[in-house]
Amino acid sequence: MLELRPSCEHCNAPLPPDSLKARICSFECTFCAHCVDTVLGDVCPNCGGGFAPRPIRPARNWKNGNDLVHHAAGTRVVYKPVDAEAHAAFAAEIRDVPPQQR
Repeated sequence: MLELRPSCEHCNAPLPPDSLKARICSFECTFCAHCVDTVLGDVCPNCGGGFAPRPIRPARNWKNGNDLVHHAAGTRVVYKPVDAEAHAAFAAEIRDVPPQQR
């Protein structure tokens, strides 16, 4: 189950469970859309993968307790601002490779 981390790893902007601005990689590294687009260039600084919009977990129990009440969003903040210069050098090698081929 997705952890639904509460904030962007780079800028620490809040990303509540219903945020449409949250982006995750396949390892659940979590960043805001602004940082993914302007700082990271769709390259995860932790694994090199691409990003996708983070799904929204239902707030309401529509079926079988699959909601935020029964499965709360994570509270663990991962705040490790990216060194923009180091990331640019890292990302330059793989930026043009489509995420599904990295």
